Amino acid sequence: MLQSQVLKMVEGRLRRQHLPVAVELWNGLELHPLEHAKVTLRINKPQALFDLARPSLGKLAKGYVERNLDLNGAMRDIISLGEDFCASDVVVNKKPNRALSWWKHSKPSDRKNISHHYDVSNDFYALWLDQRRVYSCAYFKQADDTLAQAQEQKLDHICRKLDLRPNERLLDIGCGWGGLILWAAEHHGVHATGITLSQNQHDYVRAQIQARGLQNQVQVHLMDYRDVPETQAFDKIASVGMFEHVGHGNLGKYFAKIYRLLKPGGLVLNHGITASGLDTEGLGSGISEFIEEYVFPGGELVHVSQVIEALSTHGLECWDAECLRPHYARTLWHWVERLEAQNQAAIEIVGEERYRVWQIYMAGSAHAFERGWMSIFQILAGKPMANGKLPYPLTREHVYRN
Repeated sequence: MLQSQVLKMVEGRLRRQHLPVAVELWNGLELHPLEHAKVTLRINKPQALFDLARPSLGKLAKGYVERNLDLNGAMRDIISLGEDFCASDVVVNKKPNRALSWWKHSKPSDRKNISHHYDVSNDFYALWLDQRRVYSCAYFKQADDTLAQAQEQKLDHICRKLDLRPNERLLDIGCGWGGLILWAAEHHGVHATGITLSQNQHDYVRAQIQARGLQNQVQVHLMDYRDVPETQAFDKIASVGMFEHVGHGNLGKYFAKIYRLLKPGGLVLNHGITASGLDTEGLGSGISEFIEEYVFPGGELVHVSQVIEALSTHGLECWDAECLRPHYARTLWHWVERLEAQNQAAIEIVGEERYRVWQIYMAGSAHAFERGWMSIFQILAGKPMANGKLPYPLTREHVYRN
């Protein structure tokens, strides 16, 4: 009786919203047959049916990952129709509870969280990232730029914003697979140091340094940013796709550390995802809970205004802020398409569940950036010299020159 009532609830929601979604049950029955459905939802277990009676995007993602339900169709359609079906607020502004935030970002916790996400398999990431394995928002100058072009353009965009000069010392906090430090060394002549908490990334970068003959110019360390020695200051610092792991409660310590690591007159570029809400615990509709459990344990987003406030509080002066939201949506759709094109190889490497995690997480993130549920900013800041000056060009022409 209860199951029959739930079936009626789900079917009623689909009909009221006129969604082009066909639904098949585990027993072969069709709940909402449509000849020209864009998406087919197959319910494999009765529990999934109960989740659909009061749906959230997080529940749908979790059900898909755990194979309680299958989703067939273009991922763009799946995510868009999922939003319509759930019809719940995603951007939720509410006072966050920071009381227990401190333990999520201790050094052991951060190392464990980073390993959970990045130490999946270098071969897995190589299937769908560009050849430089840049795992952050690309920079598209033209709509038809390839992913490889856009990632190289992003690397050089960062280097130009930092006004890198030969023989300067560059620190990359959270260097990933080394894309930025290798590019900066080879194209701008700097001495680059990268740090990461991922053993897989560290080992890969070391091999790349050796293969490219950059032993005297580039180094990488398996190290927490809090442990970087302050004995010799850096001219420039970059942090790309890392500060999301810092935690709201540690933002002050993070920027204070960067300030101490910079020479007077030095520059830092912080590139990271930001929240769209001013005061929020994260995305609603169960999205934050899904990401915490399956993707980025310990990840926290803050509004761009809070980033600027935190760095300013600790002596850094904001000189430029650029929103890259449409660029990240485009980047993520490239990754989704490349992952799906290699689905069998990906499943062989990481298994069906983890493949589904990355597929639906990246597609959902692409949709979230398109919808403005979250954003991403490159913020350039400097450490003024004792006389208050910051030796930086008067205009941005150096960033955009051919």
